[in-house]
Amino acid sequence: MLDWQEIVLEAAEIKASDVFWKAGAHPHVRVQGKVVRWDHHPVVSAEMTEAMAEELMTERQLALFEEVPERDVGLTIGEACRLRINIFRQQNTTGLVMRIIPLDILTVEDLELPAILNEIAMSPQGVVLVTGPTGCGKSTSLAAMIDHINENRAANIVTIEDPIEYVHRDKKSIISQREVGIDTMSFSDAMKYVVRQSPDVILIGEMRDVETMQVAMQAAETGHLVFSTVHTSSAPETMERIINMFPPHDKAQICLRMSNALRAILSQSLVPRAGTEGRVAAMEVLVANPTVAKLIEEGRPGDTYAEMQKGAYWGMQTRNQALLELYTEGTISARDALFYAGNYTEMRQMLRRVDPGEAEQAVRDQPGIGGGVGEVPEAQKAAQEAVRGGPRSVSADGDGRRGRRARREQ
Repeated sequence: MLDWQEIVLEAAEIKASDVFWKAGAHPHVRVQGKVVRWDHHPVVSAEMTEAMAEELMTERQLALFEEVPERDVGLTIGEACRLRINIFRQQNTTGLVMRIIPLDILTVEDLELPAILNEIAMSPQGVVLVTGPTGCGKSTSLAAMIDHINENRAANIVTIEDPIEYVHRDKKSIISQREVGIDTMSFSDAMKYVVRQSPDVILIGEMRDVETMQVAMQAAETGHLVFSTVHTSSAPETMERIINMFPPHDKAQICLRMSNALRAILSQSLVPRAGTEGRVAAMEVLVANPTVAKLIEEGRPGDTYAEMQKGAYWGMQTRNQALLELYTEGTISARDALFYAGNYTEMRQMLRRVDPGEAEQAVRDQPGIGGGVGEVPEAQKAAQEAVRGGPRSVSADGDGRRGRRARREQ
C-alpha cells in the first residue's frame, strides 16, 4: 500500500510547494516553481489514487464527488505541515494535487514584502485585494497580514475559505475560520450572514462572483476591513475585471462605490533567487490615495499605472519597479527580471539604464518572452512580420529598425 504521507513529509522537508498524484505515473513535486518526477518512488496505480481519495474525504464528500468530480479538502499532517488538496477525475481515474502549507505563519518582514503591508493591515475599514496567478503566494501574504492584525489589534476576525489553508491561533484578536462545505454551504451563504457575527475583519478566500463582490463592498462601506484574492496579473487589470463583472448600466455606480471602498490592491509573483535556492515575491502595490480614488470614480483604472510609478510616498510601486530593485540588490537575475516583467519593453529599458550589458544578454537569452498585461514584445512582433513577409527588416537580435535605432541611441 502506498504510504502517501511519508512522501508528503519528504516533499515538505525539501520545501516543495505541491505534490502531484496521477494514475500510471511516478509521484511528482513542484520545487522552486519547477515540476520534478520522483523516480525513486514507485508508479502510482489507479487503485492507489482511488484509495487515497476515499481516505481523505468523508462519506458526504464522497457522495458529492460522485455527482460533481471536483473536491477541495484541507488536512493537517501532525506537526509538519498542512495540506490543501484538490481531488479530481481525469481519463476515468482519480487524480490529486496537494499544496503544502507550512504551519508557521511568517511575518511581512520574514517574507521580505513591502513594509506598507503592515500599515494596510491596520486600516480600520476598506477592501484589500491580493492578486496573481495560482501558486504565487497570495495566501501566504494574506496570512502574514492577518497575523499582524492578530498580534496588534483586539478585533474579531472571520475567515471564509475553501478549504482552510493557514490555521490561526487567537492572540490579541479572536479568529473564527469557516470552511466552505463543512462549516457553511457556500461563499454566498457565509457572506450573507457574516456581518451578523460582529466582525471587524473579514477574509474571503476568493472573489468568485458579483454577489460576493457586492457583499464585500457593502461590508467595507459599513466599517469593516475585507481581504480577498482575485486571479489577475496586475492592479489595473484587477479594477477592470471587477468593473466588467457588473452590467454596463451599473458601471458608474460601481466605480463610485469602489473608489470609496478600495484600500489597496497587491499583485505579486514569485521570482527565483539568483545563485541560491528559494524564491522572492515581486509585489506591485496600488494604494487608493485621493488621486487613485478619483481615477477609479471616473472609470479610468488603466491610468492608475502612472500613479503607481510616482507614488513612492504612499508606498506604491509597479511590478517592474519591484523587479528592478530586487535586481539592483543582487537578489534576482536580469533574465528573471525580464521574464517576470509586467511590461516587457519598459523593463528592458529600465535594465538598460542600470546595466546595458546584462540587459542585452537577458534579451538574447529569451527574446520575445515576457510582456504582461497583453503586451507583445518587440522581438515577437518582428518575428510575426517576418512570417507574414512584412516590409520591416529584422536584425540579428530580432528588433528590426527599432532595435537598431535603440542601439544607436545608446
